[in-house]
This record gives sequence, C-alpha cells and structure tokens, in this order.
Amino acid sequence: AQDSPQDFVGVHNVARAQVGVGPIEWDKTVASFAQQYANRRLNDCRLVNSGGPYGENIAWGSPDLSAKDAVQLWVDEKPFYNYETNTCAAGELCGHYTQVVWRKSVRIGCAKVRCTDNIGGTFIICNYEPRGNFLYQRPY
Repeated sequence: AQDSPQDFVGVHNVARAQVGVGPIEWDKTVASFAQQYANRRLNDCRLVNSGGPYGENIAWGSPDLSAKDAVQLWVDEKPFYNYETNTCAAGELCGHYTQVVWRKSVRIGCAKVRCTDNIGGTFIICNYEPRGNFLYQRPY
C-alpha cells in the first residue's frame, strides 16, 4: 500500500540526495509521537500542528493518500523555494519541502490514519528530529 516506514523514508531520501543532503533514518520514538498525535486527529483530521518537540509536516487526502504521495506533495513545493534568497515564491508554500531536505534533521517518524469524521479521507504526519525550518537558516 506504499505506507511502510521505508516508503516514507525513501521519498525523503531521493529529495535529499538531489540537493546533496545525507539520508534520513526512521526512528521508533519519533514515529510513536507521530502515531499518538495522528490518533488524536482521527475524529476531525484538521491540519493542525501538534506543537510537539519535533519538526512536522502534515497532509490530508481523500479518499486515500499513500505515504509516498503525501511526501511527494511536500517535495513538489521545491520549485517555489529560492535557495539564494532563502524564501518561498510569493503566495506559495515551501516550508514542507525545506523540512524534508533540512540537513540537520536526521531522524523521522510518520503515521497515517483514516479519518472517522463525515468528510473522511486520510491524515498523514511526519515528525523530524532535530526540527528544521529555523528563521534565517538555509536547509542545506
């Protein structure tokens, strides 16, 4: 179903290698945090950050969203990131992408849950240790 830890890690590492950043590794502790938070979002699946100690990317898709597709959504922000100015294009998001390729983030844990609210769909979260996206710092 493309939802294994290796599916999450694989897409991250392809994107990281493209910009010369070393691989990220699956971490059970980080994954446990991600799963606990995903379970809390089951009933509404709102895209609300956990406020936890890790970097974080979240996604929602309907009716289903695979691990690979969720990470690819974040990686697809790459064209909107300008390395020279360290900014996103006007009106565009790129912070999910910069977290994916953040050099100092070397451990990841992700989770996927099916939403039980009326809208349904799938909620996916990846957490990153150490967190990335610090103001005025480039990801790599």
